[in-house]
Amino acid sequence: MNVGKLVFAQLMDHLPWKSFGRIVQHYDGNHRVRHFSCADHFRCMAFAQLTFRESLRDIEACLRAQQTKLYHLGIHARVSRTTLADANEARDWRIYADFAQRVMAIGRRLYADEPFGLELQHTVYALDATLIRLCLSMFPWAAYRQTTAAVKMHTLMDLRGSIPAFIHVSDGLLHEMNVLDQLVPEAGSFYVMDRGYIDFTRLHRFHQAGAFFVIRARANLNFKRRYSARVDRTTGLVCDQTITLNVYRSREGFPERLRRIKVRDAQSGKVIVLLTNNFTLPALTIGELYRCRWQVELFFKWIKQHLRIKAFFGTSEQAVKTQIWIAVSVYVLVAIVKKRLRLNASLYELLQILSLTMFERIPLDQLLTLTPHGQGASRNDNQLNLFEF
Repeated sequence: MNVGKLVFAQLMDHLPWKSFGRIVQHYDGNHRVRHFSCADHFRCMAFAQLTFRESLRDIEACLRAQQTKLYHLGIHARVSRTTLADANEARDWRIYADFAQRVMAIGRRLYADEPFGLELQHTVYALDATLIRLCLSMFPWAAYRQTTAAVKMHTLMDLRGSIPAFIHVSDGLLHEMNVLDQLVPEAGSFYVMDRGYIDFTRLHRFHQAGAFFVIRARANLNFKRRYSARVDRTTGLVCDQTITLNVYRSREGFPERLRRIKVRDAQSGKVIVLLTNNFTLPALTIGELYRCRWQVELFFKWIKQHLRIKAFFGTSEQAVKTQIWIAVSVYVLVAIVKKRLRLNASLYELLQILSLTMFERIPLDQLLTLTPHGQGASRNDNQLNLFEF
C-alpha cells in the first residue's frame, strides 16, 4: 500500500527538474545512454552527500540493500560501482555546474530579504577561494606544487542567507585575481574581498560599472593622501582618508581617487587597512562590511566538514568537478527546504536528520519539525551553523 513518498523523493521534489532536463539536452548528456541517465547519476551522488557515503562501494551497498525502493527514490536503473565510476568519468561536469547555478539562483531569491547584520539596501557579496588538496600521484592533472595536487573553489557569496551566487572550480595554480575577469559587476552592489584580489585595473572595471568594492590593502601600498576626515577613535577608527595612487602602473589602472580606512579590532587590537571606492557610507559601516566577509570562510569550513568534497569517488577532472558541483547543489537544496518549510533547525541538524531517514515515508515538514529546536539530543556548540539568527 502506498502511504506517501520517501523522504529522499520529497527532498528531490524541491529541485527544478525541468531546468535539469533542458541542461542535459543542451549538453547532450544522455547521448547513447540506455539505462543510467544523468538524473539517476545526480540522485545517486546527491544520496551519497546526504547520507555521508565514503566510497562507491558504500553507495552500491547502501542502495542495493534497498533495491525495491530505488524506483520510489527516482532512480530507474540498477546501481553498481562500475556504473557510477563510468558516469563520473564520462558525464560532462558542466551539466551539474549549470544545474547548481540554477539551484543557487532559487536559493538567493528565497533569502533575498534575509538580514545579515547591517541595515543596507544594497546587495553585498563576499569573494574568496579555498584550496582542496589532492594526491599528486592520483590527480596528476591538478598539479599545484612539486609534490602536491589541488583544486581551488572560487566563491562569490551573497551575504543575505549565505547562498553562493557564483562558483568557479579551477586548478590550484589559478591566482584569485583572475576570477575577477569572470564576474559581471552589478551596479550598486558591494564586493568585499581580501588583499589577494588587489589588481587596480580589474577593480577599475567594477568602479566603471557602478559597483562598489571593499578590499583589504597591502602593507606596501604607495599612495598620496589628499584629504583626511575626522574620526572618533573611541569607535575603533584610526583614520578615514581620500587618497590617490603613486605608482605609475597602479595609477594608470585606477586613475580615480580611493578611500582609505584604518580600523582597529576591539577584541584582538589588530589594525586593518581597507580600500573602497564608496565615499558615502560611514567609515564604521565599511569596516563592518569587511568583517561580514567571514561568512564565506564559514561556508568553506561548513561544506568541508559536512559534505564530501575532500575525498573523491573518482580521480579524473570530470569526476572531481562533478562531485563538487553536486555537493554545492545539496548544500543549497537543504537551505531551500529550510526556508520553504520555515524550519528553525540549523543546516547541520537538518542534515543529521535527513541522513538517517532517506527511506522513511514521513512527510518532510513533519519529519524536520518533530523535535523543537534546542530540545532533544544534546547539541554540539562547536559545529558551524550558517543559518542561525
